[in-house]
Amino acid sequence: MSTLTERAERDDRAEDGRHGGQGEPGGRTEPPVEVADGYRAGRTLPLRVELVRQLKRRRTMIMGGVLFALPIILLIAFQIGGTPGEGNSRVNLMDTATASGTNFAAVNLFAGAGFLLVIPVALFCGDTVASEASWSSLRYLLAAPVPRARLLWSKLAVGLTLSLAALVLLPVIALAIGTVAYGWGPLELPTGGELAPGAAARALLITVAYIFVSQLVTAAMAFWLSTRTDAPLGAVGGAVFITIIGNVLDAVTALGDWRDFLPAHYQYAWLDVVRSQPDYSDMIQGTSLSITYALVLFALAFRGFGRKDVVS
Repeated sequence: MSTLTERAERDDRAEDGRHGGQGEPGGRTEPPVEVADGYRAGRTLPLRVELVRQLKRRRTMIMGGVLFALPIILLIAFQIGGTPGEGNSRVNLMDTATASGTNFAAVNLFAGAGFLLVIPVALFCGDTVASEASWSSLRYLLAAPVPRARLLWSKLAVGLTLSLAALVLLPVIALAIGTVAYGWGPLELPTGGELAPGAAARALLITVAYIFVSQLVTAAMAFWLSTRTDAPLGAVGGAVFITIIGNVLDAVTALGDWRDFLPAHYQYAWLDVVRSQPDYSDMIQGTSLSITYALVLFALAFRGFGRKDVVS
């Protein structure tokens, strides 16, 4: 009986709202919002579920294999090619590759930072939304219903997590392989001197963190393009192409001080940490520039996707 009474009272209130009997001044009432029992917008598309989905994808496994293969390829090259730096009049970090496992890890970061590490960042952040559109599953996710902002936050968080994992995976594998091949020891500096293993590990951590921050521009560009196109290759390729253009422009010395506004200008600023007296000035400028560009692009992605007519 009580259940029937409560239902009748709800029907009466709804009838009053339709006829302007009660509600807001002027007889207007907000239309009732039907929400299923137990529905919570914050619980849709959990990060754990999205992370598992992305980890099981073939492109994630292939990228992990590529990152695992690079240290092995460099090790083979050093084994059959002689002493690093032989016949080279310039002294650089590559000349110390075989000094210890920490040197080998630093050299792998130096070799991969320019281009190889750009690919997983662009792939994990650029393929995430566009792939759902290409599979025609994006509209069904939104109809679940997953709020658009929630969907983007989940996709972005997982994409950045996988990007960071890729940046960490390379030096970890290189450190393990280099330690087996060349032994554990201090980080020998190309300009003379060395860093103790503890200081060398700290320098490598700072290096990985800075490379990740400097790659935020590529990640944001790929993510923004992913919300604008239904072609994953277009989003990933577009971000990589723009990154390459930035590197080319940075090499044009005729641009002078204009190069200071290019994120690529500071991509190797982490080398200032691998020295006896670290200098963080360029790293600070590069960090602030990368974060600024990334925030603008992320904001454009959320704003554009929130108004986009999703039909895929």
